[in-house]
Formats: sequence, structure tokens, C-alpha cells
Amino acid sequence: MTAVVGPNGAGKSTLLKAIAGLIRPAAGRVLLNGSDVTGLAPEKLIREGIAYVPQAHNVFPTLTVRENLEVGGYTRAAGLRDRIEFITTMFPDLGAAMKRPARTLSGGQRNMLAMARGLMVDPAVLLLDEPSTGLSPRFIATVWEHIRAVCRSGVAVVVVEQNTRQTLAQAAWAYVMALGATRLAGPGPDLLRDEEVVDLYVGRLT
Repeated sequence: MTAVVGPNGAGKSTLLKAIAGLIRPAAGRVLLNGSDVTGLAPEKLIREGIAYVPQAHNVFPTLTVRENLEVGGYTRAAGLRDRIEFITTMFPDLGAAMKRPARTLSGGQRNMLAMARGLMVDPAVLLLDEPSTGLSPRFIATVWEHIRAVCRSGVAVVVVEQNTRQTLAQAAWAYVMALGATRLAGPGPDLLRDEEVVDLYVGRLT
């Protein structure tokens, strides 16, 4: 898991959109398994193995949970049913709600569905933009449990989050961004112990 943290306006979400092909970077390259995929269209990047889950409007509210997952797996040539069964073992709450419209799910469940839909293409990399925004502490903990499960399944996760302290504690590697540039980088727990990071970007516990 790689985390990208920093204040509002730092460029975190823009970075994810550039990686996902939604905007073309002005400089630099996007490499996937050593291959240059800079500037490829989003639908081509999905086939290459990059799945992007935006912060908002990340599910189809009028479609059922199953239909959302089926849409997520539209690029699969075969094995759609098996993939759905695998995904629902990772997200059991969704397995119990397959026939429900997505609009009837709680905020936490919708975020899980968005994440699960991204996994339907069996990606190499999953990009998550603010997956815990607006959730209660209980659902935030559940979302992080699922993110860790995704990592254990062999998928690389890049997560952008406002909750800097919790995110750094979880991340194997992290970048601290400000004003569109990387200010610091290193193992997440190490950055959390860095006084400069705590003072400028995290805040001390009282």
C-alpha cells in the first residue's frame, strides 16, 4: 500500500487522475510493470491493469449491487460469475445485498461496492481517492480492513486520504504532497514519527 497525503489543494486527487488517464500529465511518465502507459485512455489503462475509484459518484445508484459488479467487469472475456463470487468473499456485506439497488446502501457499503467494482477487472493497481470521506469511525475501520484485504490478495493499492495519521500508520510507503510537489517520502510509520510531518501535516494528539 502506498499512501499520498497532504493538505487540501496539494494535488493528490489530480495525481490519481493523471495516473488513471483522466488528465494528461504536463511532465513525467506513468510506468506500469516497466511499461510506459503515459497518456493512454482510461479504458485502455483498465485493460492494462489500472483501476481507479473516485471519491464521489463511484457507483450506479439505480443498478443493483450485482449489476454494478457486472458493469465493473465489462472488459472480462470470461469468468464473470467466478470473479463476482471471489469478490463477495472479500466483501461479504455485498454478497448479502446483491439484489438491492446501490442507492439503498449506506455510505460505507457504497464505498465498499465502488472498491469491489474496481477489483472486478483483476487489476495490478487499485487507485483509491478518499475512500473514508464522510464515514463514521466504525465504517472507516471497516473500509481499512477491506483495503488491507485487497493488499493481501496481491493488488497494489495507492490511496489518497485526508486522515493523514491513520493513513500513514497503514502505508508501507507514503508521499507527503504540498502545492503540487512531493515534500517528503518514506515508509508511512516512519513519516508519522517525523516531527516535521506531524507539525505541518498531521497535528499532535492532545
